[in-house]
Amino acid sequence: MNMVQVLESIKNNKRFGENITKWVEIPEKEAVYCDFPSAMDQKIKDALVKRGIKKLYSHQGNAFEQAVSGKDTVVVTPTASGKTLCFHLPVLDAVLKDNDSRALFMFPTKALAQDQMLELHDLITEIGVDVKTYTYDGDTPQSARKAIRQAGHIVVTNPDMLHSGILPHHTKWTKLFENLKYIVIDEIHHYRGVFGSHLANVIRRLDRICKFYGSNPIYICCSATIANPQELSSKIIGRDITVVDNNGAPSGKKHLLFYNPPLVNKELGIRKSNIKEAYYLAEQFIKNDIQTIIFTRSRVRVELLATYLKSIFFGRLQQEQKIRAYRGGYLPLLRREIEKGLRSGEIRGVVSTNALELGIDIGALEACIICGYPGSVASTWQQAGRAGRRNGVSAAVLVADSSPLNQYVIGNPDYFLESKSENAMINPDNLTILYSHIMCAAFELPFEDGETFGPSTFLEILKYMEEVKLLRHVQNRWYWMSEEFPANAISLRTSANENFIIIDISEPKHNVIGETDRFSAPTLLHEEAIYIHEGNQYQVEKLDYKEKKAYVRSVDVDYYTDANVAVELKVLEVFREDESQNIQRFWGDVMISSLVTMFKKIKLLTHENIGAGPVNLPETEMHTTAYWVTFPEELEKVMGKEPLESALFGLSNVLGNCAPIYLMCDVTDIHVVYHVKSVFTQKPTIFIYDNIPGGVGFSEKLFSLHQQLFQAAKDLIQKCGCSDGCPSCIGASADFSGKKNPKKAVLSLIDMILNDRMESVE
Repeated sequence: MNMVQVLESIKNNKRFGENITKWVEIPEKEAVYCDFPSAMDQKIKDALVKRGIKKLYSHQGNAFEQAVSGKDTVVVTPTASGKTLCFHLPVLDAVLKDNDSRALFMFPTKALAQDQMLELHDLITEIGVDVKTYTYDGDTPQSARKAIRQAGHIVVTNPDMLHSGILPHHTKWTKLFENLKYIVIDEIHHYRGVFGSHLANVIRRLDRICKFYGSNPIYICCSATIANPQELSSKIIGRDITVVDNNGAPSGKKHLLFYNPPLVNKELGIRKSNIKEAYYLAEQFIKNDIQTIIFTRSRVRVELLATYLKSIFFGRLQQEQKIRAYRGGYLPLLRREIEKGLRSGEIRGVVSTNALELGIDIGALEACIICGYPGSVASTWQQAGRAGRRNGVSAAVLVADSSPLNQYVIGNPDYFLESKSENAMINPDNLTILYSHIMCAAFELPFEDGETFGPSTFLEILKYMEEVKLLRHVQNRWYWMSEEFPANAISLRTSANENFIIIDISEPKHNVIGETDRFSAPTLLHEEAIYIHEGNQYQVEKLDYKEKKAYVRSVDVDYYTDANVAVELKVLEVFREDESQNIQRFWGDVMISSLVTMFKKIKLLTHENIGAGPVNLPETEMHTTAYWVTFPEELEKVMGKEPLESALFGLSNVLGNCAPIYLMCDVTDIHVVYHVKSVFTQKPTIFIYDNIPGGVGFSEKLFSLHQQLFQAAKDLIQKCGCSDGCPSCIGASADFSGKKNPKKAVLSLIDMILNDRMESVE
C-alpha cells in the first residue's frame, strides 16, 4: 500500500480510529523563488547551477541581501527549508572577494557541526576555490590546532569550546579576530534558559575581543519557529536584529494525527503504554515500505522500540538492519553510518531521541511518529518536519502518554495548531551567571573605566571583585590578579558552579554518569533515593554533601522516590504588580529556603505509597524570581481551611504542568508552592518561581500571561475524564484531604481568578 492507502487503513481501523482526537491535512505549498542576487560572486552562481539550483528560495535571497548590507539577521523557517544556504552563501561570497575574511560558525552539537562541514565542503569543491574550513572542538587533534588558528577561513565550533578554548587564548587567534566578518549561530532556539543566558555572556566577551582587534562582525542566526525569535536573538547577541521569515521552500501535503492511547484505569487516569501504541502505528508504515522515523524521550525507550520493530523483519536474511536506533552515546562512525543509510533509503525505520531533531541531513522520510509530547510546540514541529518530501504525501503522528502536559496537548489540538510556539526565555543579567563571565572577561582583557558589561550595577560588581582580590584597579583599568583560570570552572549548562557529581559504583571501575546543581541535589540524591539516568534506575548509596559527590548503584525496582520538601519563601522586592482587581498578581525577587524532611516510595503506574524514610540534610537557600497570585482573605471562611488547602494543592499541581505550555522549559525548571495564609500577603497565595538561581525570566513571562495560564489549567481539568482528580490533571485523589470533590474545588478557584469574583466558590 502507498501512503494514502495506509492512512485510510488507519482511519478505518477501529483499533486506531477511536483514539485519534484530531486529524489535520496540511495542504502542499508551492515554492517561491527569487533570482540570484546581483552582488553574489559569479563563481558561487555557477556552482549552484551545477548542483541543479537555478534560483534561490525567497528567504535565502533575502537573507543574503540583509547580510551583505551589514545587517544582523535571524532566519526563521521550518525544518528542511534550506536555511544552510542563508549563511553559506554570504560567508563564501565574502571570502571570495577578500581572502583575508574570516567566519566563525557555532552549532549546539558536534554531530550537527560535522554534518554542516560535509555540506559546506561539497559546495566549496563545486566552486573550485581554496576556502579552508576546519572544525575546532574537543576532538580536534593538538597537531592541527595551530594550523586552524592561523589559516582557517571558516572555523566551526560550539559555545563550550568558544568559552573555554578560544576566548581565553585569543592572542593565539589574532588572524581570526582581526578579520572576522561573520558569526553564525545555528539552531539559536536551542539556547534558552540557563544555556542561553550563558551564551549571551559568551557573546559579550566575544564582542569585547573583536572590538580589541578592530573587527565588527555581522551575525547570521537561524531558528526554528518560536514565539519570540527576534527578542531571543537580540538578547543573545546584544543588538537589534532583522527577522527573515518569508519562507519560500516548497512542501508536500502532510497529514498530522493526534493519538491518545485508550484508558485502562479511568480513576487513576492511566492509559495504555504509548511505546506499544507507537510500535503498532509504526508497524503499519514500515510493513508497507514507508520510511519512518520514531522519536522518543529516553535512550532506554529508543532501544526498546527498535527491538520491537526489528521483529517486523525477523527471520529475513540481513533485513533486521533496516531498523536502527540512534541516540547520544553512539560512536561518531556508527552515527554517520546510520545517517548515510537513511539518506540512501537502505534503512526503512529509525528510532531516535531528539538527537535527530536538529538539522542533520538524513534525507526526506515519509512518516514520523512522536512517542510522547516533546515538551514544546517548536520541538514538535521540528520533529514532524523530519517527514515530508517536496512532492508527495507525508504523515506525522503525536502519540501522547498519561502526563498532564501530554493530555493537555492531545485534548486541545486546536491550541497546538493555532499556537505561535512558546517563548524562549533567557536572562543574561542573572547575577550568578553574569558574575562568572565578568571573571572570564577580566581574565581575557582588562576592563576600562566607563566600559559596560551587562547591567548598570557592573561597576559595583567590579568593586566587589577588587575587595575579594580577584581584580586590581590601576590607572583606569581593572586587571585580573588571581592565579585561577576561571573558564575551566564554569559550565555553560548550569547556573551554579557548585555541582554535585554522580558516581556509579555498580562495577569495580567507578564511572561519573552525571551531575546536578546543589539546589536539586537534596531532593534527587538523598540516601536511598531512586535516581533515574537515561531511563536506568540507580539507588543512592551515599551522599557526601561536603565533597559534593553522590555514589549510586544500578537497581531494577518497581517504584520511584519523591522527596517531601518544606519550602519557606520570603518576598524580597516587588518589581511589577496588578492590584486593580480582587485577584491580585505580582512579580518580584524572592528567597527560597528549602529543607528535605522525608521521602516516599511510590509504586510505578499505580502511584501507591509503599513506604517512606527520613532525610537528614542541611537547608539550602536560593535567590530567584517569582510570580504570585493572591485570593481574598475571606476565602478561607467561605470554603473552610481543609477544602481550601486541598484546592490550592490541586491548583499548584496543574499550574506546574501547564506553565511549560507557554515557556520553552522543562516542568522541573519552575516550582509552585502555596500558602493558605502567606506571611507576606496575609492572604491565600500561590507562588510560581524559577527553579534557577537568579531566575531566567520564566516567572516574569507568566505574570504577563496570567489569564492564558489559568484558562489552560481550566481546559486541562475539564477535558480530563476522571471524576475526582487524577495524575493526568490535578494529582492523585489519594493525595487530598477532606470529603469534598478536589477537582470541583480547583475549578472553583480557577473560575474565581478568570471572572475576578467569588460567587462560584463553594
